[in-house]
Amino acid sequence: MVESAKPPIGARIRYYRRKNGNRSQAAIAGLCGITDRYLSLIETGKRTPSADLLTRLAQELDVPIAALLSEDPLSKSTPSLTTALDIATALMGHGTPYHGPASPPAALRERVEQAWRIWQTSTERYTDVEELLPALIADTEHAVRAYRTGTDPTARREVFRAAADMYGLLRSYCRRTGRLDLSLMVADRARRAAEDADDPIRLAAAHWNLGHCLLSQDGGAAEAWEVARVAGEHLRDVPESDEKIAMQGALELVQVVADAQQKRWWRARQRLTDKALPLGKRAGDSNVQWTVFGPTNIHLHALSIEMLAGEGAEGLRLADEVDVTVLPSRERQFTFTLELARCYDLRREDAAVIVHLLDLEKISPEDMARSPLAAGMVDGLLHRVRPTYRQQVLDVAERLSRV
Repeated sequence: MVESAKPPIGARIRYYRRKNGNRSQAAIAGLCGITDRYLSLIETGKRTPSADLLTRLAQELDVPIAALLSEDPLSKSTPSLTTALDIATALMGHGTPYHGPASPPAALRERVEQAWRIWQTSTERYTDVEELLPALIADTEHAVRAYRTGTDPTARREVFRAAADMYGLLRSYCRRTGRLDLSLMVADRARRAAEDADDPIRLAAAHWNLGHCLLSQDGGAAEAWEVARVAGEHLRDVPESDEKIAMQGALELVQVVADAQQKRWWRARQRLTDKALPLGKRAGDSNVQWTVFGPTNIHLHALSIEMLAGEGAEGLRLADEVDVTVLPSRERQFTFTLELARCYDLRREDAAVIVHLLDLEKISPEDMARSPLAAGMVDGLLHRVRPTYRQQVLDVAERLSRV
C-alpha cells in the first residue's frame, strides 16, 4: 500500500510501530491503556487520538510527537522477502572455488530433481530450497566447467541438461523473491545450457522461462509474446513426442497471458480455446519440464483471463469446474486460490474473500507473505469489512505485517 505525500497520524503510528520493533497492535495498545481494536481504528484513519493518547503512543513507539504529526513522506516499511544472500552470492560466482572432482551427472540430476520436488510441493518451499541451492549452484557450475572439456560427450550432455533444469528452478525462485534482474540472468543461463546440451525441449523450456520473466516486468508482455512465438516455431521441426506437445502448449499459455496483460481479452480467450486446449487434450495433465501443462492448468488460465478482465462472475463459474488437487504444483494451487479470492473481491463478497485468504495461508504461508495481490485484498478488507469479520481480517493482516 503506497503512503500518501502527507500521511495521516494513523499511518505514521503504524509505520513506527512496525519500524521500531515490529510490535503487535495488542502490545502497543495494552501499554497505552486502549484496546487493539481502537488502535486499529486509529491506524486506519477512522479515529483520531487525543493529545494525551498521542503522547503515550509516541513514548511507546520511541519517537518524538513531532514525528507523528509531521507531513514529510514516509519510507515504505516491509519485511525483507528478497532472494537469499547466499544464493545471489553463488550466482555471482563469489563462493568458495572448487578444485576437487566434479559431481557425477547422475548424482547432480538427482539433486536438481529433489530441489524441484521441494519447490513444487513443500509448504515452506522458499526456506527449504534456500538450504539446498547455494551448494547446488556451486556444484553444478563446477561440473559444467569440468565436463565442458571432458572426453565423454554423454556425460557432458547430461550435466548441461541438469544445469538447464536447475537454472529453470532459479528463474522461478528469483522471480518470486523479487529479483527480476537475477531471474533474467538465470533464464539466459538456462538457455545457454540447453543449447550446449543440444536439447530442443529444454531450449523451449528456457524460452518459456524467459517469457515468464518478461511477463513479470512492466511492459514486458509484448516481448514475452514474441519470445514464446519464436520458440514455438523452432519446435515445429522437432520429432513428435509427448514432451514436444506439452512444451508447445506451455508456450501457447505464455502468449495467452501476454494477450491478457495487454487487455486483448478476445485474443487471449481465442488462443486458449483454439491453440492451447487441443494441445492440452493431447498431452493430458503432465509436468514436462516442470511446466504443469495440461487441461487443468489451461482451465486455471481461463480463470486468470476473467480475473484480469474484471469478470468476477465468469471467473467464479469457471472455478467451479476445476479440481486443482490433481496438480503436482503447490504454486499453481496457490495461484488458483488467489485468483478465486480476487474474483470474490471484485464482487465485494468479503466473507468468501476471507475464507480463501485463510486457505492461501494453509497452502503456502511463504507465498502468501510474498503476494502483492493478497496484500492488496487484505488492505481493501481493512477499510471496508463489516465488524463481524474484522477480527479475522486483522489476524491475517497482522501475520502479513499489513497492520
